[in-house]
Amino acid sequence: MVSENILGLLNEQIKKELHSAYLYKGIEAYFENLGLKGMANWFMVQAQEEMGHAMKFFNYVNEVGGLVQLGTIEAVTSKYKSPLEAMKASLEHERYITASIYKIVDAAIDERDHKTNSFLQWFIDEQVEEEANAEENVRNLELVKDSPNGLFMVNAELAKRVYVPITTPQA
Repeated sequence: MVSENILGLLNEQIKKELHSAYLYKGIEAYFENLGLKGMANWFMVQAQEEMGHAMKFFNYVNEVGGLVQLGTIEAVTSKYKSPLEAMKASLEHERYITASIYKIVDAAIDERDHKTNSFLQWFIDEQVEEEANAEENVRNLELVKDSPNGLFMVNAELAKRVYVPITTPQA
């Protein structure tokens, strides 16, 4: 069993991961509305990944004898001023999630909760990839500026993304 403090942080992270999926569904809806199906696809896959992350935390809480407590997920928007604004929102959110995971790691280290610390290492590595992908999307849209051809090319590239389920033991 993990401490009540760690359990609370893990349950809060489940909620944050579910909120991430919800946020990305909102961004997906925005891109669908613009007819940018490649970008919509990228965020559909991102939402699926976030659901997988939530389930990974969910399963871990159950494995360590804790009680999963699901909180209310806040509403999200599907309205953005531009594709770049939507991409920047996803980058900002990934940075927020990284900070949240670091907070749990810090608590696990402080409490000498080695099993939770070990569990969280996968997420630390995953967040490096999440932030890098979001940064690349922002950079690409900054490069194309207002070029319709550039936007078309970025959209086509993001259409290639496919969902790959998590295959780690705790998934």
